[in-house]
Amino acid sequence: MKELDIVKLKSDFQGLTAGTEGTIVLEYDDTAFEVEFFDSDGDTIDVLTTPAEKIELVTA
Repeated sequence: MKELDIVKLKSDFQGLTAGTEGTIVLEYDDTAFEVEFFDSDGDTIDVLTTPAEKIELVTA
């Protein structure tokens, strides 16, 4: 995964439910990413440092 990839949560995390989508805005290393999570309207819910094992790449 890399910056600007769209990802989704594989499990609940920091008050967000599994399946919540977001955009990677910063890659710290292979173990953590800064992700801007958004709702179905595209509005930002939160920006969180997220462990890599909590997210997966969204494919078209």
